[in-house]
Amino acid sequence: MSEKPAKLPDHQRVYRKLREMILFGELAPGQPVTIQGLVQVLDVGMTPVREAIRRLTSEGALIFKGNRRVSVPQPDMAQWDEIAFARLSIEPELARLAAKNIGQAELERLVKYDDMLNAAIDRGDVRGYLEHNYRFHAYLYDLADSEVLSSIANMLWLRAGPSLRVVLGRYGTANLPDKHAEALEALRSGDADRVAGAVRGDIEQGIAQVRETLMTEKI
Repeated sequence: MSEKPAKLPDHQRVYRKLREMILFGELAPGQPVTIQGLVQVLDVGMTPVREAIRRLTSEGALIFKGNRRVSVPQPDMAQWDEIAFARLSIEPELARLAAKNIGQAELERLVKYDDMLNAAIDRGDVRGYLEHNYRFHAYLYDLADSEVLSSIANMLWLRAGPSLRVVLGRYGTANLPDKHAEALEALRSGDADRVAGAVRGDIEQGIAQVRETLMTEKI
């Protein structure tokens, strides 16, 4: 008989859940949330919520607002340009490294994530798009086997994800382009440089969408 997977400690489970709420747009940039409100939503005690908030604040994903409230930061254009520069410096290199480590099983898993992403686009599911887009990139970067670069990329996604959620919430998923098919084809052929280029192009498209919105209105 196989053993059941060990249950995560409350503080780790709460951290993961709150992190996903930020990544996938359940907490909008600038939206104040009380610590007590998070305790109720997550159905846990105060201590693991405080610990999760502490970790996410140190990662730049949350900021304290006073009166026991926190919120997701609202990047201005200068901050978004910094996020863009960092992502375009780190993530294509992770993709290049990953291309050297990928096998058939890993490729099939990436295809599955991309199929779920495309299905989310077709049905106008913004939350589903964000989740499967993140899963695709996060798994690809994990294959790079680069702890330092991957940790930086994860932090950057926490900064970038909520803003993209706002943009998609306003304009929907219709005609939403991505470069995943190109990246997958390059992975099949073992062309690491082309994989890196496809990921760069994919990131640039998302960055352009947010930048256009920042130029016309505040996120």
